[in-house]
Amino acid sequence: MNIVKKRLFIVGGGFGGVAVARKLANNKNFAITLIDRKNYHLFQPLLYQVAMAGLNPSDISTPFRSLFSGNKNISILMAEVDDLNLAENKIQFDDKWHEYDYLVLACGAKHSYFGHNEWENFAPGLKTIEQATEIRRRILMSFELAEKADADKVQFYLTFVIIGGGPTGVELAGAISEMVNKTLMKDFNRADLKKTKVILVDSGDRLLSAFPEELSKATYEALKKMGVEIRLNCFADKLNADGLKLGEEHINANTIIWAAGVFPTQLTQKIPGKKDFSGRVIVAKDLSVPNFKNVFVIGDQAAFIDKNNQALPGLAPVAMQQGQFVSKLLLGDLKNLPRPEFNYFDKGIMATIGRSQAVVSVGKLKLKGFPAWVIWVFIHILFLMQVKNRFFVFINWTWSYFSFGRGARLIVHKTWKFYSGEKIPIDSN
Repeated sequence: MNIVKKRLFIVGGGFGGVAVARKLANNKNFAITLIDRKNYHLFQPLLYQVAMAGLNPSDISTPFRSLFSGNKNISILMAEVDDLNLAENKIQFDDKWHEYDYLVLACGAKHSYFGHNEWENFAPGLKTIEQATEIRRRILMSFELAEKADADKVQFYLTFVIIGGGPTGVELAGAISEMVNKTLMKDFNRADLKKTKVILVDSGDRLLSAFPEELSKATYEALKKMGVEIRLNCFADKLNADGLKLGEEHINANTIIWAAGVFPTQLTQKIPGKKDFSGRVIVAKDLSVPNFKNVFVIGDQAAFIDKNNQALPGLAPVAMQQGQFVSKLLLGDLKNLPRPEFNYFDKGIMATIGRSQAVVSVGKLKLKGFPAWVIWVFIHILFLMQVKNRFFVFINWTWSYFSFGRGARLIVHKTWKFYSGEKIPIDSN
């Protein structure tokens, strides 16, 4: 008896898209096509450590073909989706239209520069490996330039500004401070690295606004002790090659990093229906697009309104749970079962401040300092999607993390223009 397989297209190989594919791997009822512009899954929560020369890109990424090796019902296509026609169940990529039975859109988000896209050239965000390695290049080059600069230019090269006081901004600020004080200080003879200034900027009245206030305060105090200068209720403006304005003050800085707002990828604009204030698709209770029951949007592309009338945050656990939910729902569709509603189980939020400090909030449990950091390490190792034995991943990662791996501190001069997180080749002469 021949089984007519349902054609399932998954666009995006992040946490959500991979969760759907893994749950339906080797299921004889589905022919799955996973489409992504990259050929690998990226563990984004540790991306900042690539930017800080603590880890190499290969430590936090896994090729899709390795991840799904042996899963005969899954095809991997490296492509970019150009258009959607939900009314006719069609998706376009590589200049061709393809029909589907089910479609899952899990394309993630990019940084938003609030109408000033030209700022990206001066302040890259941190969503891709290309961006991480570019940030690493800029940071390490700043120290090299400071080593040979005239006295009046040293402070310019040793000033680092991070815009955005969320987890990424906090992690970067703490990591730069630690890298200077615990690793680089003894490596430079001419430049006085004690002059290094790390400035963390946020427009709100506290860091880590999604966390309980006591953990925000603990984070503030921990960063201050590490020498980070924190500017709250402060807006960044006039970003250029010489620095930026913070309020009415101009800050001379060679390195600026953007860790502020995000918005969904451009493909989101092709999806009919209502969007929230940040451009995400407002999905139904079963994560489908209203009026299109065979199309689902999950992860950072989706605005799911929970029972408290709040949109779920753009976190990896949210995307993973949504992906697992969609896969179970599709299996239920095969049996004509009624569709359930998605219910997010909040496993808490966490952020690391340094190599022995973090904050963790899980329900009524609030932890800070070293105990929180141990939990942070355990959770991140647990979810690393490597095909290697997790024990060896843990050993390699821990060694690189504590030593700020010398091999990762290589400066590779860019031979490409930096734009929207992509590498565009240019003349390197």
